[in-house]
Amino acid sequence: MSYQDRYGGYGGYQPPQQNSSVQQWFTNVDRDRSGKINAEELKSALINGQGEHFSDNSCKLMISMFDKDASGTIDIYEFEKLFNYVNQWLQVFKSYDRDSSGHIDQSELTQAFTQMGFTFSPEFITFLVKKLDPIQNSRISVDNFIVVCVRLQRFTEAFRVRDTEQKGQITIGFEDFLSIGIRSSI
Repeated sequence: MSYQDRYGGYGGYQPPQQNSSVQQWFTNVDRDRSGKINAEELKSALINGQGEHFSDNSCKLMISMFDKDASGTIDIYEFEKLFNYVNQWLQVFKSYDRDSSGHIDQSELTQAFTQMGFTFSPEFITFLVKKLDPIQNSRISVDNFIVVCVRLQRFTEAFRVRDTEQKGQITIGFEDFLSIGIRSSI
C-alpha cells in the first residue's frame, strides 16, 4: 500500500466530504461558477411555502451568519452549514404550521415562542408579524420566521451578556444599544 493510499493524499490531508445533495444544490446555485454564493444567488434557490423566493433580507442575514471571512459570499463548506440550518428551521416551522398553509399565524407564532421559552404579549406578537410582513397582516412565511428567530436569538444573547444578575432587566448606554441593534439586524 502506498503512502497516498494509506493516508489519503499528501501529508495525510483529505478535504472534508460534502453530502452529495448539498454539493448538487451548491453547484446549481453557484450560477457564475465562482465557487462562492452570494445573497442574490441564494435567493434564486430558496422558495418559501407560498412558492415565492425568500426575501432579500432573509438571504442577506443567512449569508452573514455563515460568511466567516466577511466577503459577502459563502463557500461550499459554509453553504453546507447554512443548508443544514435552513432545514432545521424548516422542520420547526412545519411543526407549528399545523394547517400546512405555508404561513404561521399569530397564535402559531405565540405557541412557537412559548415552546422556545419566551412569553410575549399579544401586542408584541402583532407588532412582530406586521413588521415582518405588512402585506400578510396576521401571518408570516418560513423565511420571515427564520429571520425573526435569528434576530431574537442574537438580541437574547446580547441581553444575557449584559444581564449579569439574571434579573431580566439591564441598564444600557445609547451607543451600546445602537451597536446591539445594528449587529443583530445585519
